Amino acid sequence: METTENKTAVVSEGKNIAIIAYITIIGLIIAFVMNNDKKDAFAAYHIKQSLGLAATAVALGIIGIIPILGWIINILGILVLLYMWIIGLMNAFNEKENPVPFLGEKFEIWFKNI
Repeated sequence: METTENKTAVVSEGKNIAIIAYITIIGLIIAFVMNNDKKDAFAAYHIKQSLGLAATAVALGIIGIIPILGWIINILGILVLLYMWIIGLMNAFNEKENPVPFLGEKFEIWFKNI
């Protein structure tokens, strides 16, 4: 039987991994490797959300190559992506499994096997 201290330590470790997942692409990779051994569901959820945000950023970068219209979409998309990233990070800090706005539910579907 787990004690309260052990349960708190497990939740804290999953929370730390979830927060690390939102800190750059390298943080996402580190979080993925750290969670690969532990298989914490909370951390895995936020790793999937962060992976979706990274994939969206790559797509925006590719769109940004297109002159004028692509640049406009890229700038607006980056602002929306920044908002989504802040919400995801706040959810990790507050130990909530809420999807990021706009695409979070799609990220859950797309990355369910990760």
